Amino acid sequence: MATKALPTLNGGSLGLSRYLEEIRKFPMLEPNEEYMLAKRWQEHEDSDAAEKLVTSHLRLVARIAMGYRGYGLPIGEVISEGNVGLMQAVKRFEPDKGFRLATYAMWWIRASIQEYILRSWSLVKMGTTAAQKKLFFNLRRAKSQLQALEDGDMKPETVKKIATKLGVSEGDVISMNRRLGGDASLNAPLRADSESGEWQDWLVDDTPTQEDRLVESEEIKQRRSYLTSAMAVLNDRERRVFEARRLSEDPATLEDLSTEFGVSRERIRQIEVRAFEKVQKAVTASAKREELPTGRLASA
Repeated sequence: MATKALPTLNGGSLGLSRYLEEIRKFPMLEPNEEYMLAKRWQEHEDSDAAEKLVTSHLRLVARIAMGYRGYGLPIGEVISEGNVGLMQAVKRFEPDKGFRLATYAMWWIRASIQEYILRSWSLVKMGTTAAQKKLFFNLRRAKSQLQALEDGDMKPETVKKIATKLGVSEGDVISMNRRLGGDASLNAPLRADSESGEWQDWLVDDTPTQEDRLVESEEIKQRRSYLTSAMAVLNDRERRVFEARRLSEDPATLEDLSTEFGVSRERIRQIEVRAFEKVQKAVTASAKREELPTGRLASA
């Protein structure tokens, strides 16, 4: 995909503040405009259309990249890798699927950034398991949520909570915490041989932005679409049981449904399990058809 030179942060180019100012100049696209540009790229490989799709989502890349600032890597390179993921998403995007580019692109952006971080950190080899990758990208956040910011080893109860939450062993949590060196004082220099500032400079503002809200809304819409399509594989009884047990705000009891259908509670339970498995399989198949790279790395 050939596009004009994008604003960058590499080397002696734009500083972070200036870069953010520059990319805010690119307008966000209305749904219809985005659809038409995507069709022009898909059907005619119109480079101008591709460029507008890319530049209108540079703010999304920057927002996602900021969430990875705590790994001691140049923010310009992190953003650059995210932009590579964005361009891959634009290249593969199929507008007729019915969801927005931002929803699709966020997976490619995150995957590209995460792979760059894993390549750059000698402590984490590419052969690490998916669970350990998830731990690597979520340990700091989990510690912050538990207010476990002390230096050195964590308290046993903190280790246990994090291990349970992230689905890894307590030993993995202790090992990864030691490999990452614990959490230094927020006023400590980020790296001794650089001028990258203090740790407090790398804290991320978790307040949802317009881009975040758009992505969340479109992702919910996409999931609902998957679920609606998947439920078509159920027969009438399976659908009734699945909706009553899994989708209702006030789930029906096995006893109520067994009375309604004139079968045992165990039979209702079996129908529920079978229906759930069929829906889960159908949803997974739909996601795979969208080519989302969710299996490449554990999401952060």
